[in-house]
Amino acid sequence: MASEKYIKNYIDGTLVPAASQDYLDTCNPATGRPYAHFPDSSEKDVERAVEAARRAFPSWSTLEPKWRFRLLMRIADIIEQEMEEFATAEAIDTGKPVAMAKSVDIPRAQANFRFYASAILHEQSRAYHKPGESVHYEMRQPVGVVGCLSPWNLPLYLLTSKIAPALAAGNCVVAKTSELAPMTAFLFSRACARAGLPAGVLNVVHGTFDKVGEAIIQHPAIRALAFTGDHKHGKAIYQQAAGQFKKISMQLGGKNPNIIFSDCDFDQMMVGTLRSSFSNNGQIGFAASRIYVQRPVYERFREQFSKRTQFLKVGDPFSAVTDLGALISREHMEQVLSYLALAEVEGGKILCGGKPPEINGDLENGYFLRPAIIEGLPLDARTNQEEIFGPVVTIAPFDTEEEAIALANGTDFGLSASIWTKDIARANRVAEKIRSGLIWVNSWMVQDLRPAVEPLKKSGVHLNGGLEDLHFFYDTKTVCVKY
Repeated sequence: MASEKYIKNYIDGTLVPAASQDYLDTCNPATGRPYAHFPDSSEKDVERAVEAARRAFPSWSTLEPKWRFRLLMRIADIIEQEMEEFATAEAIDTGKPVAMAKSVDIPRAQANFRFYASAILHEQSRAYHKPGESVHYEMRQPVGVVGCLSPWNLPLYLLTSKIAPALAAGNCVVAKTSELAPMTAFLFSRACARAGLPAGVLNVVHGTFDKVGEAIIQHPAIRALAFTGDHKHGKAIYQQAAGQFKKISMQLGGKNPNIIFSDCDFDQMMVGTLRSSFSNNGQIGFAASRIYVQRPVYERFREQFSKRTQFLKVGDPFSAVTDLGALISREHMEQVLSYLALAEVEGGKILCGGKPPEINGDLENGYFLRPAIIEGLPLDARTNQEEIFGPVVTIAPFDTEEEAIALANGTDFGLSASIWTKDIARANRVAEKIRSGLIWVNSWMVQDLRPAVEPLKKSGVHLNGGLEDLHFFYDTKTVCVKY
């Protein structure tokens, strides 16, 4: 496969332009210049995609699981075989280091397909026997046509985390990825066609959220929606979809705490904290953006963390020494900078970073920003309460376990948390009291595809991941047989 300058929609098994024939630019964040063009699609294109999905549904939904398994595994094989092209496209599209795309984004995309393809071969349903009277059993059936909406920060990773279980369960999909990072979704469409996925089973419509996203959300034939993105869009989608009684699964924002006790393995913690704070420029829902350190080690932590953060290399996504690439867009970088300015107004002190580095040549107009550490903010400061989604963290000391728990729970979000301590009893006590759906102990982003995560508070709706994601894309009936 070779990348193209003109991205196309994937509708009814064919790569096609938008009905309007119009295109919009997509920029390389590292250069600040357009490098490709994506379809300016509309409701007409979504309608075509939905009709194609409806036509394909009867045969795809009744296809034996072993045949769906083979097709989905073939898609995974192609993603794996084309690792270099997918990773290169992801780095150009998002500004992230290509090394991260090769080690995280693309491997997880093909793993998503392998996991759910295998899962449907081992599905079980529950039965209940009432002796002498009846048998009750569960029957799972695909929902129908479903909508999958994914963001720009982990484009292929998150797109496939929705599409894979939806297809495995026998649904047909109308999908949209972010207009800020559409290229790997286009390459993925081509991979699905090459794998022999039947026409209409998967449809990918590119375009703006206002035109394409809204059309998918509002279409009456789309019976379920899976969405990952920011809280603002998530709230609006939830209100619209709930009014239509659609099934909804969404993972929204996080303002995740990192709690560091004085008895932790300090070196291990420092490596993990740098990763959790600044991987992908902090543009990860699970990023730990609030760091709380027990007072006996606070001064040592502040000194070492600041020093190591300043050593992080910001620059060319294709350099082997780069730690942080570019932010996704100029608008997003300006938003992150606005929070840094706000933090100073709120009484915070920027210990390091927060300024664009000096980069010359082709990358001089890229959206680069040195990672920033802020100290001295109260918990109720907006900088501590609102998701910044950039390379910005706040740090503060605490004294007692109870204080750490109160600080961790002090926002409206409840996505994840990290705890660093050698005391396993303490780790379990604190984990029990933190209101977050996923809690790492002495680690960060150690993942297994089997467990599901329930985002709490304003961080989302419905369990995400594992077999729960597969089951979301089923309608479950209970059949009662009296004898």
